[in-house]
Amino acid sequence: MAEQLELFLKSKPVRSVSPMRKLSPQPPTAHALPVDDESRLSLLKVFKDEPTTDAPLLSGDVEDSLGQLIAERRQSDRLQAMGLTPTRSAIFVGPPGVGKTLTARWLAAQLKVPLYVLDLTAVMSSLLGKSGTNLRAAIDFAKREPCVLLLDEIDAIAKRRSDDSDVGELKRLVTVILQEVDEWPASSVLLAATNHPELIDPALWRRFDLVVQFKTPDEQAVKEAIKRFLGPDYALFARWIDILVFAFAGHSFSDIERDVQRFRRAVALGTTTDADLVEDFMKARALALDRQGRIDLAVMLAKQTRLSQHTVSDITGVSRDTIRKYTNETSAVRKAAQRRKADA
Repeated sequence: MAEQLELFLKSKPVRSVSPMRKLSPQPPTAHALPVDDESRLSLLKVFKDEPTTDAPLLSGDVEDSLGQLIAERRQSDRLQAMGLTPTRSAIFVGPPGVGKTLTARWLAAQLKVPLYVLDLTAVMSSLLGKSGTNLRAAIDFAKREPCVLLLDEIDAIAKRRSDDSDVGELKRLVTVILQEVDEWPASSVLLAATNHPELIDPALWRRFDLVVQFKTPDEQAVKEAIKRFLGPDYALFARWIDILVFAFAGHSFSDIERDVQRFRRAVALGTTTDADLVEDFMKARALALDRQGRIDLAVMLAKQTRLSQHTVSDITGVSRDTIRKYTNETSAVRKAAQRRKADA
């Protein structure tokens, strides 16, 4: 009986993934992804996006840097014939939510190669020395074929070695990363991303060919983001765009997308109107503004919407007398400027 059971089990195909993992967006790869021996978690996440994927919203400087990188990769043979090597590595620096990971996916799609993202939760092991082994296994796997490998949140594993608060295991990881960046093949691109550049070991900065600074979106970028995220509902919210641009100043693309998607869901379900949505949103935003910021918001609402001064006062917490005063002053300044322009 035991022999029959053994033969039966050997004849059954081995399931390499659990039913839950089948729900993962990860597409199949030619080789099994490396896993942590202890947890059996995959060390890498893989994405294969189409080259037609919409470009992320980027500043002019970032667009130029990435455009140069893509051109070098697409014409690598030409560069190599001249004794030159295309950019092999870059580090993305910027606050959370500004599009670093999304840009890595788009970059890989443009180069028509898979994107592998290092999963830090799987790489870090409680076993001494195992984290370094996991890191090497993940990087060695990515070296098998042309790809883009992203070391996201690299500050978590590449901290300054002078930081006495870190254990020796993390310091060994820094050494592993330094070696791997130096030995990274020209056939692929190695990316790193960080929200905390001040934590990264200085020696690592010198290893990367390119540093790309992602900044909080400016006014024009915020307006473009709102328009893109509103999609077919843009016309409904068009009259509120300038107000929303003001409200989203200093916020990341992910913040903007989250709130705009919430607006669209509420409108789609008919639970509220666009006016009520924006009014409630601005009231919440006004709480975070200083006095002058609330006055500026009140004047904008009074002049660019059909809201009554009573409603504007309720939204911003600015008195109606103050709203009238600043609204009249703004009108007087505009009229004076128009007269000077006419006299010129």
